[in-house]
Order: sequence, then C-alpha cells, then structure tokens
Amino acid sequence: MKKKQKWIRNVLVATALTGLSVSVVVPGWVTQTAAVGQADMPLPKEETVSVVQLEVPNEKAKEKLLELDIDLAHRMHEHNGKLEVDAVVTPSEIEALKKHGITVKDTLITEQQWNTRVAERESKVQLQNTLEAVEDSVKVLRANHYTNQSDTFLYVEAKTSAGDSSSTALTATWNENGEEKTATLNRFVDYGEYIYHYFEVPISAVPKSVKIESNLGGSATSTVTEWLGADKPGKPNKHYVTNFVDHYMAPAELYERAEQLAKEFPNLVEIIEMPNQTNGYRRVAQATIGSTTNTTVVVSSKAWGHEGGNNISVELKKPNSPNSSLEVLVKGNQIVVNLATDEDGNVNSTARQVVAELNKQASNLITATTYRGNAGEGVVSAASVQLTDNLNAPEEVSREPMTVKAIRIGKHRDGSKPGVLGYAQEHAREWVTPLVTIETAERLLRNYAHDPDTKKLVNNLDIFLVPTMNPDGANFSFYDYNMQRKNMTNHCPPTQSDPGNRNNWGVDLNRNHSIGSAFDGFIGASTTNCTSGTYAGPAENSEPESKNLVWLADTFENIKFAMNIHSYGGYFMWSPGAYDPNRTTLPRPSAGEEAFYWAASDLILNDIQDHRGTVILPNRTGPIPDVLYSAAGNSADYLWYEKGIYAWNFEVGADLWDKEAQRWRAVGFQPSYEEGHEEAMEFSNGLIGLMQVAYNHAKDKKRPTSKAVPGKGTFSAPVEVAFETSEAATIYYTLDGSRPTFESKKLQLAGTREEAETLTINKTTTINWFAVDAAGNIEKNYNPLGKGKNYNSAKITIK
Repeated sequence: MKKKQKWIRNVLVATALTGLSVSVVVPGWVTQTAAVGQADMPLPKEETVSVVQLEVPNEKAKEKLLELDIDLAHRMHEHNGKLEVDAVVTPSEIEALKKHGITVKDTLITEQQWNTRVAERESKVQLQNTLEAVEDSVKVLRANHYTNQSDTFLYVEAKTSAGDSSSTALTATWNENGEEKTATLNRFVDYGEYIYHYFEVPISAVPKSVKIESNLGGSATSTVTEWLGADKPGKPNKHYVTNFVDHYMAPAELYERAEQLAKEFPNLVEIIEMPNQTNGYRRVAQATIGSTTNTTVVVSSKAWGHEGGNNISVELKKPNSPNSSLEVLVKGNQIVVNLATDEDGNVNSTARQVVAELNKQASNLITATTYRGNAGEGVVSAASVQLTDNLNAPEEVSREPMTVKAIRIGKHRDGSKPGVLGYAQEHAREWVTPLVTIETAERLLRNYAHDPDTKKLVNNLDIFLVPTMNPDGANFSFYDYNMQRKNMTNHCPPTQSDPGNRNNWGVDLNRNHSIGSAFDGFIGASTTNCTSGTYAGPAENSEPESKNLVWLADTFENIKFAMNIHSYGGYFMWSPGAYDPNRTTLPRPSAGEEAFYWAASDLILNDIQDHRGTVILPNRTGPIPDVLYSAAGNSADYLWYEKGIYAWNFEVGADLWDKEAQRWRAVGFQPSYEEGHEEAMEFSNGLIGLMQVAYNHAKDKKRPTSKAVPGKGTFSAPVEVAFETSEAATIYYTLDGSRPTFESKKLQLAGTREEAETLTINKTTTINWFAVDAAGNIEKNYNPLGKGKNYNSAKITIK
C-alpha cells in the first residue's frame, strides 16, 4: 500500500498545482502485519491506481464497498436510484468490486495521466527557473505614436528572451509633459508561442523615448517615432472626385453597376465572366411535421422551391375508422398520408413508419427522414403543411446559378501590364466590402480624364475588381439571415438538413483553398462539421466560387498584387495565414520579402488614414498568425505560395475610440450606412494605394545595394554579421566559398515580428552574397544563373 499512499498524496499536490478538478481524500492509513504462524506468501506485485467514479447499485453493495476498505473520496452522489462514489482503486480492487455489482462508470485520472501532468508541470517549472536564472535581454520591436480622429496614442511592442515564462513582466516608463508615466505591458501568446509584450495608451503629449524594463533585470530604450509618419498627406487634389456609393448593394446591383461602367467607358473597362457558376440563391422546399424529436417527420422536395417544390403540400390524416392501414396517396402536388389506427381508432403510425411509406410512395416529389437521425419510434399526430424553401427575397432576385463577374480596368488590357486584383465578400455578411471595389472602380474611371495620378495608374496597370465572390450567400444575408458567412451550398447529410439548420449550411470560401488547408492538418477550419462557421467543404477547392479565384489567377498570369477585402476589425495582414497544431506556420517570407510587405503597407495605411484619420494599429498589422489567428485554406495563402502574388488582407471597419468611456468600440459587419460609407471611402483609398505600390514596383529599375556589417576583417572572437540594404531586398548567401545562386540560403527573420537575422561567424569564413529587390532587380547586375563572380564577398578571419 505504500506506493498507493504515496501516489494519492502526490495527486493531491498535483491537483492543487495544476487546477485539476479531482477530489481525493485519504481517510486513515492502516498498517497490516502478518499474523504469527501465517503461511509464507510471496509479496504482492505493485499495481497502478486510478481515481474512478464507481456506480453502486444498492445498499448491500454499498456495505460491501465499505467492508472491502476501498479508499473513498468525499464525493458521493445519488443519480437515478444508484449511488455514484469517487474512489482510488487498483485493477485487482476493480475486479473484486465487479463481483458485487459495483462497476466503474468513469475514470477521472490514471497514474499515467498524473505522471504526464506532473512531468508537464516540472518541465514548465524547469523552463521558468532556467529563464529566470540569468538576466534576460529585452528588445523593443517598435515604439510608435499616432493620432486618429479621436485622440493621440502611444503603442509599444517589446520582446524578452524570457518571454516563454508567463511570470516575466515588462514595464514601460516615459516622460509626458514633465511627468513620469508607467505602464505594464501585456504578454501576447498565440497557440502556445510567445509573440511579444505590448501596450497602448492615450497620451497628452508625445514622449521622445520610452524605456522597457523587465522584472528579471533586462532593459532597453527606444526613440518614439510616428506610426505611418513617412507619407504625410499634402493638400487634397481639388479635382479628385469621390463618394460614388450611397447605400449597401446586393449582388444584382453590384453587377448592374459594373455593366453600366463597361458601357460608359468601353475603352477602359471590360467585364470578365468567370466560368464556374454558383449553386444559386435557391433551396429545396421543406417542412418539419411534429413537435418532439421522436415523433417528427422532415420532408424535402426533390425540385427546387421556385421550380415547384413550394407548391407541394403534405397532410397527415387520421382516418375515422379503426384498424386502418397506413397509406400514402399522391394527387398532383398534394400528398395525403392516411395514418394507421388500432382497434379503438387511435393513431399508431410512428414517425419511422411514415418516413418509410413516404419514400416508397411519393419519391417522385419528396424525400423524408426522421428528425436528425432519431429512431422515430413515437406516434405521429395529424397535421397539414405546405412545403417552402424559406427564401424571402422578392421574385426579381434570381434563384438561378449566378455568373461571378470581375471589372477589368486599364488602358492596355492585353496582359502586358502588371495586374492588381481586389476581391470582396468571400464572407456574405460583410456588406461594406463590395462598396470598396465599386467606389474604387468609379474613382479610377471618373477621375481618369482630368487627374494625372489616376491616368498614370489606369494606363500602366491591369486592374481586376471582383465586387462579390459569394453572390448566393450575399443574397441570403440581405434577405434571409444577415449573419450568413458562407455560401449556400448544403453539403450536410439528411440528418443535418432539416429547416432548423438552414442558417448553418454552406462552405467558408476563405477556408476552401488548397494551401495550408484543414485537410492537410492546419488549424482554423473544420472538415467534419458541415454546420461550422468555418466549414472547409467536402474537399479542397470544392466550391465554384473558390475555383473562380483559382481560374482568375491561372488565366491572368500578369497579376502580381492582390487584396482580399474582408470586415471587420481594422486589420492589415499577409501570409503566412495558417499554422499546424504545433503552431508551425507555413513558410515565412524571407527577411527581404517581409520588409517589402511592411514598406508597401506603410504607403497603403497612410492612404487609409488620409480620409478621416483612421489608423490601422500596429498590433493589427503583419502576418495573419501574428495579429489574428490561423485561417487554414485561406485564398491569400493560395495566391502567395502557389502563384507568387504579393497578397494582402484588409479587414475594413477599424474600432472607433469612445473618448468619453475611454474604450474602443467595434463597428460590426453591417454598421449604420453612415459608418459603412466612411469605411468604404477610406479603404478605397487603401486599395488605390495598393495600385500605387504596384505602379512603383513596375517602374523600379534601380538595383539594390547591400553591405555586411562588420565587413571583411580579422577578429579575436566570434562576430555577428548583419546585412544592410538600400531598399527591401532578399539576401542570398553562401558560407562555403561557393557562388551564391537562387538555390542558396535566403536571409530570414530573426524571429516573429523581428528584423532580419544575423549570421554568427565563429571560425574563419568567406561570405558570398547578392541582393534582389521585390521588382527582381539584382545587385551589380549579377547573374546567379551564369558563371560571373560580380557578387559581394567578405572574408571574416577569426583568430
């Protein structure tokens, strides 16, 4: 018993330390000694023990339980006439209890589980002790101030080498109008990975610097700079016209507006009709007959509701005579079910029997099921129902499959110019997002004749704008269920296809793509729950809407930049967009590619700010997993990894600061149109900003330059070599003296949301490298595919 006693005591300790909800009490320990003259017996083998919940059927069994001296916890509970008792038992005790009708109902914790939990705790404690054993190092990632339409704020991100321990605390200190201010930073951890510490507070004056100190002794000081301060807006162009949208627009309106633009500006616009038609804003007609789960029959038409399903009626009728047989009569669209009765004239047809007879006799019109897989053994009641597809849009809203359309704008639409793609409303409930595309199209076309900047973009780019990727879901959101996120295609089995689930059917189009998908084990979507808000569909790229985006990227290979327009929250993000259960993300962009994303973002976010001062916050800007969550199978990841397209995600609708309450307030998916209009205006600015990025990229013929710091030389100890570049550029390098090529290693990020890594050189090494910018310009006109040696080289000698 010694092992058992020791383990129980340890369980008590582990429970207190881990928060495990297990109650174990040890009554009194009994020491047994062998009686004099007792036969010599082998020592019993040690057994494992478990905390279990026993089911004790009666008082006699309870007495036997006590008689056997079973180690009981305090918890006892009577349920359905039987006693439930928690106990600590060995396998042999479990077998002995079975002989008296006492069985294990549930296992609360096994010794193996306890050992695992204790090991996990010990590992965490060891990690914490290791991290706290020495002074940590602190790095300030960014220290920014910004002013929006409501107030001025100080925002800081910092990282500590001891950040994996939640007991590590960082404190900020700064001077504000001669008064010292302090704030404790929040620790940001996502899916087990420490990202950084941060804080954001309103300020009355901008400090010159901020100091971050750790409770472990580390510290760092950083100058405070203006977020989005590089491109301050000048005087507005007096001849630049905006405000072309004045209400939320359903799909038919969006496409009609697009066609009107193509008709009005035939030399600048064409409409692209994508090849994969949607399923359509349509449903089969249905009815749920019954009031309880085991007496209910669900009937669904074979025809779509608008094609005749809505004309079908079903009547469950009680005959006036006893001993009647169950029968189904079909006359046109009327289905009458004469229910069976007993000798007293009472109905005795069960739901299961009615379902079977309907499927046998009326299969040309309908299919019938019991309610969500119920056995249907309950007796049905007389009832009369009219089937309906439950769709509320007026008749002029088409129920037929829809052709998704893109507006193509450009003076030269032959593939010779760099392509920019903006696509909206993958998620149906995001009503503001289509307005961004329509407003942008109108601006480009109606300012073309008199605004030189607009003409420059239209003449030198090939612009693709998709107002709605999900027209079926959008119609459903406007007319039936405003919170519809997915498309309308129902992939659920019959057990989940009753009308009560009609608002939960569909596929999340931004989880249906083939890169980093849930089907490949990435986090952020469901492959099994067809009613989940992030249901990824039955297979990758299963939906016509998703196939259309793939077709667009495949067909127009000149597309180099893309913006996926979503709402809400005020985010600005890029790949990677997904990670696996170990929080291993899809491959991060190289340090140079990441630098380009940030540089482009600065221009785009400045343009958003120009409209009414809205600031997309630093902590909502960056790669998707760093600022939001994992989104398995999203479309931007497909464009970046499969097609090499620089792809961003807007989340329009930044929170609004309530100065009186001193808090941020969310705007929602469908804000008042007054607010929605403002969001459309500012993010149209941002979308045009992306076009400016694309234009600059296309016109960039300047080769980057780079240098190693420190450069060549002799050193008495290992050195950290960093690279400085004249612009955002990727460094390809070798350390073995060979020629660097596109197959060589690329300089990566030092860590999440950090700058480029440094190379640790601890022995004499020759570093060969070259830089390539985002436009493909190669430093010194070096040809990595040739045999030239006009790359950079630095010999680091370590003595």
